[in-house]
Amino acid sequence: MTKDVIVLEFNELTPSLVDRFIKMGKLPNFARLRQESLVAVTDAEEAPPALEPWIQWVTVHTGLSYAEHKVFDLGDGPKLSEPRIWDMVSDAGEKAWICGSMNAAVQGDRFNGLVLPDPWATDVKSQPAGLFEPYLDLVRTYVQEYTTSRPNVSKATMIRFARFMATNGLSTRTIFQAMRQLVGELSQPIQWRRATILDRLQWDIFRKFYRSERPVLSTFFLNSTAHFQHYFWRNLDPDAFAVTSDSETQQKYADAIPYGYEKMDEIIGEALALAGPQTSIVLCTALSQQPMLDHEDIGGKQIFKMHDAAAFFAFAGVPEGYTYAPVMAEQFHLIFDSEAAAGEAAERLRGVKLRDGTQVMMARNEGDRVFAGCDLVAHPVAGATILSTASNESPAFNAMFYPVEAVRSGMHHPDGMLWIRTPEHVHAKIDRRVSLREVAPTLLALTDIAPRHAFACPAMPELEWAKSVERKAA
Repeated sequence: MTKDVIVLEFNELTPSLVDRFIKMGKLPNFARLRQESLVAVTDAEEAPPALEPWIQWVTVHTGLSYAEHKVFDLGDGPKLSEPRIWDMVSDAGEKAWICGSMNAAVQGDRFNGLVLPDPWATDVKSQPAGLFEPYLDLVRTYVQEYTTSRPNVSKATMIRFARFMATNGLSTRTIFQAMRQLVGELSQPIQWRRATILDRLQWDIFRKFYRSERPVLSTFFLNSTAHFQHYFWRNLDPDAFAVTSDSETQQKYADAIPYGYEKMDEIIGEALALAGPQTSIVLCTALSQQPMLDHEDIGGKQIFKMHDAAAFFAFAGVPEGYTYAPVMAEQFHLIFDSEAAAGEAAERLRGVKLRDGTQVMMARNEGDRVFAGCDLVAHPVAGATILSTASNESPAFNAMFYPVEAVRSGMHHPDGMLWIRTPEHVHAKIDRRVSLREVAPTLLALTDIAPRHAFACPAMPELEWAKSVERKAA
């Protein structure tokens, strides 16, 4: 029977919170998975500004440190020519299934498997060509416009999405949860829970193609709980912060983070049921989070987004002919036909300032692309206006930008979770912190596929120890 590996990439889950919620009885499937796994804490081996998931996941997938792969921005994964572990699986003639992995890419035109790009990807195509586009067209809009109560989704897009899901794994459980969500929104402010419905939809797709394709390596990525931690940690542990939310906000979001973990616990339970007798299940988070306390003097870190991107770019004097591609939070790419136009656009964006001279935008260009976003972390003074080198107008800051509803209260931490459940379910706690560079060779070792090249770090030696324990037990 063929061995295979399912990698549950649950972005930025926090070890201490998992332990806390397991003790409270909220996460029975996490508890079971932990009890049947090698349990380790990984070390991202980076500090800000290089402590970002779109950097660390590239390390997980390649075994390369940031200094080696040099992928710094979300959406820049395709710039890396080095192989990912799924490229090595494909080269060995085996099939891989990449479902939403962050900042991913595949090599060449003959990849053996399926690829559903992450919703922030700009240069990664789904494989087989066009298969997942009806799903991605809707999900990209909802994820990139998550601060908007009514994302701009056409009726035709909704119909294509519904037809795709109806024939590609939509489960009655997901239908029930989606209906309960919509009904609940009629009486409660629970729109933030929609992210977990998107998780369910993606899990349904993953499960359908895992069963039909039987890949040797599968990855499944989710980000909703990471988002909840970034914005609602203040509501989970208000005593940890100097600034507390008002009573209405506290009531609205107090259960957001536990809810996210509980919904991921459901998916873990279904993954355990999905696994065959020769399947390894790996839970990997790449990094984690902790309370963000370094902006309490200004009431917490505030994120600002543009009301109307096209109107703002016209005000700033950004050259026409760009493609606008929003990514996470306030950040976005602008893609041009020339390096000169991108350079001019970055300069124009950096030229937007408050009347007191404070720069409003972060912007940097590389080749024909600009990566940018609002650089302010606190509300400017009441009535503040902005200036542009390309316009005589001086609109109010609030006319161009709006604050995301919740201030950020969670920040990244280099510790991550790595639980490895081999077919024999050997449990052991690994006392050392495992380098994130060890994950890629370890995942490949679980498939019994030889690497294309020698990794800088070998596979975790504890894996061989577990196999020897298993052989003795047998």
